[in-house]
Amino acid sequence: MRRVLVTGAGGPAGVNFVRSLRASGRAYHIVGTDIDRFHLEWPDLDGAYESPRTDDPGYVRFLNDVIAREGIDLVHPQPDGEVRRISDVRDELDARTFLPAQATVATCQDKLASARAWEAAGIRTLPAVAVAGREDLERAAAELGLPLWLRATTGAGGRGSTPMESVEVGEHWLAYWRLRGRDWDFVAEPMLPGANLAFTSLWRDGEPVCSQVRERLEYIYPYLAPSGVTGTPVLAVTRDRPDAEAIALRAVRAVDPSASGVFCVDLKEDAAGVPWPTEINCGRFFTTSYFFTAAGVNIPDAYVRLAFGEPPWDAPPPRLEPGLHWARHIDCPAVLVREGDLRAVPLARP
Repeated sequence: MRRVLVTGAGGPAGVNFVRSLRASGRAYHIVGTDIDRFHLEWPDLDGAYESPRTDDPGYVRFLNDVIAREGIDLVHPQPDGEVRRISDVRDELDARTFLPAQATVATCQDKLASARAWEAAGIRTLPAVAVAGREDLERAAAELGLPLWLRATTGAGGRGSTPMESVEVGEHWLAYWRLRGRDWDFVAEPMLPGANLAFTSLWRDGEPVCSQVRERLEYIYPYLAPSGVTGTPVLAVTRDRPDAEAIALRAVRAVDPSASGVFCVDLKEDAAGVPWPTEINCGRFFTTSYFFTAAGVNIPDAYVRLAFGEPPWDAPPPRLEPGLHWARHIDCPAVLVREGDLRAVPLARP
């Protein structure tokens, strides 16, 4: 029996990671931590512990206490903040992790740094402009044209993102966050109008073990954010996109030629339908990891197997067919369905 500790287990991404391990049919002892003890009521756990925040001086001691109490073999951090902290202290933990190098984690959690890595590798010719004030906004508008995309360089869920139609909009946007005490760095990038693609991949020593592509079709409560991006989709669909896969594989290798573990790449199409990498995450899964598990490819279980040096699959996984839709929402059960199998009947209009 593998004994796995999942940090941030009470968030949707943590819940779906645990669901995938349970769906594998293998014997797992799964323990979860979260800073909100009520959230730990959601995942199917064998043990649950309220956690201090990652900046708490006792955070590492807390983790080692849980590791000793539960006999933990593997620590999987799910939120970005915990990925970064556990990456930094991995040598102090009394259990293994399956994380990329510290420098890789740092690059992947900085949208400007990853953009620079892709530019240096010749993968991305789209410029990215660091923004601190009006002068930078004016330069970005001149280089990129308007509207452009303005967002914080760190954080998930579309943090600090907005379309910028004028320099004044950008200036007020920066001032708003600073008045609220958010001293974030910002980056301006071209506005890409096409499909919003997500690439999930698993790696071992610089070689991809598996990968899948989906398209985000609709975000949860998009009207609550100026950008329309709220971090997790209500509706997504599998896609057969060799072009997107090829550029995403290059994007991963550009930040870590010896990549191991999980790497997820966001891509956006330009007006000609060409996909460009816009963001990369490592060490943790996208929120909807259970989508592929339900469709027949359990990547979280393969990730844990690789972490222990085991073959990732009992049999080669299927290549998911395009057109599988994953529909989900708050208080609604997730549904896997093909568009042709939808029960709603369109009525003919006169």
